[in-house]
Amino acid sequence: MALNLNTIALKSHKYPSFALPPMANLRSPKFLRASTLSSGSTEVESLKKPFSPPREVHVQVTHSMPPQKIEIFKNLEDWAEQNILVHLKPVEKCWQPQDFLPDPASDGFHDQVMELRERAKEIPDEYFVCLVGDMITEEALPTYQTMLNTLDGVRDETGASLTSWAVWTRAWTAEENRHGDLLNKYLYLCGRVDMRQIEKTIQYLIGSGMDPRTENSPYLGFIYTSFQERATFISHGNTARHAKDYGDLKLAQICGTIASDEKRHETAYTKIVEKLFEIDPDGTVLALADMMRKKISMPAHLMYDGREDNLFEHFSSVAQRLGVYTAKDYADILEFLVGRWKVEEITGLSSEGRKAQDYVCGLPQRIRRLEERSQSRAKEARYVPFSWIFDKEVKL
Repeated sequence: MALNLNTIALKSHKYPSFALPPMANLRSPKFLRASTLSSGSTEVESLKKPFSPPREVHVQVTHSMPPQKIEIFKNLEDWAEQNILVHLKPVEKCWQPQDFLPDPASDGFHDQVMELRERAKEIPDEYFVCLVGDMITEEALPTYQTMLNTLDGVRDETGASLTSWAVWTRAWTAEENRHGDLLNKYLYLCGRVDMRQIEKTIQYLIGSGMDPRTENSPYLGFIYTSFQERATFISHGNTARHAKDYGDLKLAQICGTIASDEKRHETAYTKIVEKLFEIDPDGTVLALADMMRKKISMPAHLMYDGREDNLFEHFSSVAQRLGVYTAKDYADILEFLVGRWKVEEITGLSSEGRKAQDYVCGLPQRIRRLEERSQSRAKEARYVPFSWIFDKEVKL
């Protein structure tokens, strides 16, 4: 989820800190398809190119990490095996989506589904916008595994590499895969959403990919994943709380269980960055400042349903209003990570490192001040239709 920290930031409470409306417009696949066709292209030519690559609004930088630092991660192989792989659970001890869903082999399957649908009737449309947005984000998992495998020094070189880093990435992906499966099946059974529109959105999103601006650097990549895992822990935790408030304890259990997984994964990624601060404090604090200046963008910021260019912006606004994920959460996450990694206590930094240290340590308060000013300039709320819920209108 992205936060604009430029001088003009957080313009309205309708645009939460993790939404970036101009980028959402420029990057939507609908815009991208048109932008990549030549002026002489015909409709026939357009049909031959049904999906164009994303048009980036920033210069892409690749392989920015000095080659000698790749050795750091090679030397951390044994450490990762002992300290990171322990945060994985054996498959036989993991929960599976079927544990929370009606049993299709049971004679009572129909009754179980009807009970699920009855509970879902009590939940407002705006909640389903947030739940669908979270599910779509989880379902774009192929993109996230691909991104992790761009990182120099830790990628899975063969697709079945036995390095600790590669084992972690594959097993992390396998654990995360259950999240989208569970939410997808729940939404399919509940009858409250337009599954075809949701499925189109997933296909568009996976095809569009993502560019979190991590530059193939595991320094940047693991800072990004540390932030994102905590963000998803918070988001799923809040959808669990809302489901409980609406009286659907089963859905609350589903969301809460997913949140627990995200918390465990957050612990692993934050331990990696903690180790980097121990080995290379100057390089790591510079990477943290760099990542925060770029803003942490939500993996699903390119979501598109074939209709609405500003879909991510609208989804983010609803999430902000309901308190599922907010500007305050963004600031709180950064403050938590700065404390977790003891950034303020680091000594012996270069002059650039000290500047980066001051920047990231002061940033949470700056974000909060910007958010307070944006709230005071709040505009009149408006309603927009969401194809995910059969074009019903929801307040932003």
